[in-house]
Amino acid sequence: MANDIPVACLLTDKELQARRKDHLEKLAVSLVDFTESKSGYIYRFPLKDSILRDLAEIIDLERRCCPFLSFGLSVESGESFVQLKLSGPENSKEMIQSLFDWNYMTGTRISMRV
Repeated sequence: MANDIPVACLLTDKELQARRKDHLEKLAVSLVDFTESKSGYIYRFPLKDSILRDLAEIIDLERRCCPFLSFGLSVESGESFVQLKLSGPENSKEMIQSLFDWNYMTGTRISMRV
């Protein structure tokens, strides 16, 4: 049952740093903005083939090390953005925020859409 999955990343600190460097930082520079949802965050990226592939790869990697997370990838008709939705159990929002700290990875301040 999904509620029984511990809110914990299975990667070591070294593996997490490598994941950030090899995958997440590449996406972080393309992040347009993000919004907070009830159980996580929604990140918006430009709609490009390479970004879609990178996001699919991140979902595949992250679902293995963070099984408590739920992922959604959506492209709305007529839009020029792709959205990555990350959510989890009630107590997981802080962990999502720390694992996907786009501001830290880019060295700039990514704004939250209101």
